[in-house]
Amino acid sequence: MRSLLLLLFFFCGEFVNAQQAEHLIVITTDGFRWQELFTGMDTSLAKNKTYNEDDSNKLYAKYYSDNLKERRKKLMPFLWSVINEQGQIYGNRGYDNKVNNANPYRISYPGYSEIFTGFVDSAINSNEHVPNPNSTILDFFQQQPNLKNKVAAFGAWEVFNNILNDKRATFPVIAGFDKSGKINPSPNQLLIDEMLTNSYRPFDNAECLDVFTHYAAFNYLKEKKPSVLYISYGETDEWAHAGKYKSYLNAANQVDKWIEEIWNYIQQDPYYKDKTALLITTDHGRGDFIKSQWTSHGKNIKGADEIWFALLGPGIPAKGEIKTSQQFFQEQFAQTMAQILNLTFKANHGIADPIPYTK
Repeated sequence: MRSLLLLLFFFCGEFVNAQQAEHLIVITTDGFRWQELFTGMDTSLAKNKTYNEDDSNKLYAKYYSDNLKERRKKLMPFLWSVINEQGQIYGNRGYDNKVNNANPYRISYPGYSEIFTGFVDSAINSNEHVPNPNSTILDFFQQQPNLKNKVAAFGAWEVFNNILNDKRATFPVIAGFDKSGKINPSPNQLLIDEMLTNSYRPFDNAECLDVFTHYAAFNYLKEKKPSVLYISYGETDEWAHAGKYKSYLNAANQVDKWIEEIWNYIQQDPYYKDKTALLITTDHGRGDFIKSQWTSHGKNIKGADEIWFALLGPGIPAKGEIKTSQQFFQEQFAQTMAQILNLTFKANHGIADPIPYTK
């Protein structure tokens, strides 16, 4: 009897894993380095009074362990438990598993454009606020009969209105201090919008705090039930530019908690349970070869093109941390998103091949 039960459990597990995802949630945390993701807190930065915000004792208490695997798990506990056990994590250069920007600019707009268009447009070479002329995978999803009016995007940075070209897009793009409840707002949307309007603005009007982006998107997920949702968190990049290492780590740790909150919700909601995949990544890396350059990125910063990504959900084999010597590029993410939903992304420009995550 026990052998029969184990056999049934095995085949049921294989069946769930073989299922094709029907929904997709894409999450980015801006400029979060692979170094912290795979090795946890950098002790040289945590000890440095220039960066640790006069709080090395609390940093060590919260994030340090002599054991590398425990140290990184303290920083990103959900990623290194559930995703590492049930999904895939790419970009640990300690194993020569490489993920890079294909674009040479190593800044946000070109990075996000590369993620969503699947190619490098040399004209997108700065963070200037111009509408993206290229079709995105989100535009493509919106054109599919089974996904039409089931696509939405939320970003802390106001420039997402141009990256995703909200004037062309026929799906909601809520960026920066945009109100999430634009038409017939629900009571929750009204409350979130009111708090956002009256919130502290450490980054002026260019970017809101991640908490408002998260709860606007999470509320939309629960109330509107989109099939494709994009959420972009920005504080990891902002605090790094400011040289505030404690805040940078805390922001990353909070994003991990929010990803867990989203996953727990979709796994208990019948509409999403065992039908929803996650793709989690970043737009660019940061410096590390010269330690002081951890605050920076750009075409002249060595290592700022080094990124990572993670996958979780139905149809994605549980491989954990990928330790194979490989080279992947950010431009491959768009077609990978399409493949997760059993589609092939087509546009009026070239599109890179998907990541072979099922092999």
